[in-house]
Amino acid sequence: MARGGGVAVAMAVAVAAVVLLHHPAASAAAAGPKKVATAARKEDIPYIRCQVCERIAREISAQVAKKQQALPATKKVPEIEIIEIAENVCNLKKQEADWMLKIDIVEKGDKLELVEQDEEGHCNAECKTIERACQEVMGYADTDVAELVYKKKPSADQLVKFLCKDLSEACVVDPPPVPKDRVPGEPFAAKPSKDAEMDRILKSMEGIPGAPSMKMYSRDDLMKNNFGVDGDDDDDDEDEDDDFPKNLGNVFKDKGSPKKDLKQQVVKQIKDTGKKLKGHVNKVSKVVKKWWQGKKKPSKSSKTEL
Repeated sequence: MARGGGVAVAMAVAVAAVVLLHHPAASAAAAGPKKVATAARKEDIPYIRCQVCERIAREISAQVAKKQQALPATKKVPEIEIIEIAENVCNLKKQEADWMLKIDIVEKGDKLELVEQDEEGHCNAECKTIERACQEVMGYADTDVAELVYKKKPSADQLVKFLCKDLSEACVVDPPPVPKDRVPGEPFAAKPSKDAEMDRILKSMEGIPGAPSMKMYSRDDLMKNNFGVDGDDDDDDEDEDDDFPKNLGNVFKDKGSPKKDLKQQVVKQIKDTGKKLKGHVNKVSKVVKKWWQGKKKPSKSSKTEL
């Protein structure tokens, strides 16, 4: 049985899932079946390895510079934050790797070129291929790269040389020519702005207390209690929860306010929920069911003391 902080965490995740489902992009995602992730094309990696390496170095340099600009001139970006950038820059589940979503792999003659687009695209085979190449290039070099950036503050060109020639040797030799019978990759498909916004919100919420592993829940997940906590529907005390759906709905009454964007509202709702609700997480699940199905009297066959 979940108690204390564990209850707050589980309920906060459940509430956030419900809130996000009311965003237009989330509703569209929940309506259809989950798409199967497209695998990386490993055979393309030798042709783009050097370009990917250069992108990594420049992206790390740019992200650290952005953090530095937000600090007073007398302070420097903490080493732990630089390490975090270096560790996450090749992980598409992290914001630091969003740069990959704007890259299209284009065949030009006997070469493959990485072409940056103005908008983020759907992450299909090409996106996964870039991620795989990125991970192969970085390997275990993230700590060395972070240490150099923190201590030496190299320019982007200096970091490119360090990572791509000294450490990984990704750019020591020219890439081989692309075979003439290579099957072309998929065309770049821009992602709808609402979907891109939703992805950014979910990624940014990963570090929020009470939402350690934010993910999209489908309607089926809600109906089947798939909130990551096991247990029986064991509490028939409904009265104290009757206003819960109404309160949850208040998040969206301020959608016209220029002072609050969706992320701020969701974050506030999570924090408020963690403080105010103290029942078992299955009580939240029961309320969610009522929201979808209309109020129904729960079974009183069993009760569990908290």
